[in-house]
Amino acid sequence: MGAMSVRTPSSKPSEAPHRAGFACFVGRPNAGKSTLTNALVGQKVAITANQPQTTRHTVRGIVHRPDAQLILVDTPGLHKPRTLLGQRLNDIVRTTWAEVDVIGFCLPANEKLGPGDRFIAKELASIKKTPKIAIVTKTDLVDSKTLAEQLIAIDQLGKELGFEWAEIVPVSAVADQQVDLLADLLIPLLPEGPALYPEGDLTDEPEQVMIAELIREAALEGVRDELPHSIAVVVEEMIPREDRPADKPLLDIHAFVYIERPSQKGIIIGPKGKRLKDVGIKSRKQIEALLGTPVFLDLHVKVAKDWQRDPRQLRKLGF
Repeated sequence: MGAMSVRTPSSKPSEAPHRAGFACFVGRPNAGKSTLTNALVGQKVAITANQPQTTRHTVRGIVHRPDAQLILVDTPGLHKPRTLLGQRLNDIVRTTWAEVDVIGFCLPANEKLGPGDRFIAKELASIKKTPKIAIVTKTDLVDSKTLAEQLIAIDQLGKELGFEWAEIVPVSAVADQQVDLLADLLIPLLPEGPALYPEGDLTDEPEQVMIAELIREAALEGVRDELPHSIAVVVEEMIPREDRPADKPLLDIHAFVYIERPSQKGIIIGPKGKRLKDVGIKSRKQIEALLGTPVFLDLHVKVAKDWQRDPRQLRKLGF
């Protein structure tokens, strides 16, 4: 093909082709995936929390560059499934991995490689075609000796499982170190092609899902130990309030917080409804910031018996 290429005089030979494609970050819960996504995109997109699996939906952050568009697909964590929900999440993870152009495996610098990391690395080894980058996160928490040991261990892990890392990159999203470098290394692994999303888009997650995530995050605050995963939030409807002047719009949002057992109702609602009220106030502020418009939030708590194990309910709740 080489001889066939014809250059128009205007194009300089140095101009690299535009690239666009998908990357996903994988890793154990709390490996720093969401924080990294936010640092790359430059805005809070994925919902970060100190509890595993708050990102249950595929939240995409989009990194726009003049020469490239990197679309980050945030898959839920892969784990040994105990419930139907766990199994379904794992299936989503595997299909996503096979469909992206590059996989970034996040490993925290401050924790030695463990069985969880090996479990994921083994799965990665079975996905032959997709290039894999090892991203050593949270480097601000360790000294250079610890970091060097971690880099060697990660290199070894690839060798043991019979694959080569395309790159091994240490980053600190919190201290904003090497985040741009990471994007520079991910982009050449993407296919050539035009941008897939308009310039302004930072996430293609439907607003209702993002709003549900914000409510869920607020509802879990302070009760994670008692209700780690047994909360699902569904935004039933979002309707602009009628008879409002154009300069003073109000959006009515009706949402249900689903729990598994009646006994959990009291935990969510709190004495005299105080907790639920706080959840409403906190998430409303965040929703208003997200949408840029005043919101009236109507929250109701409902019991959906054992929803994590019931396929029909899972579908209804969007899993």
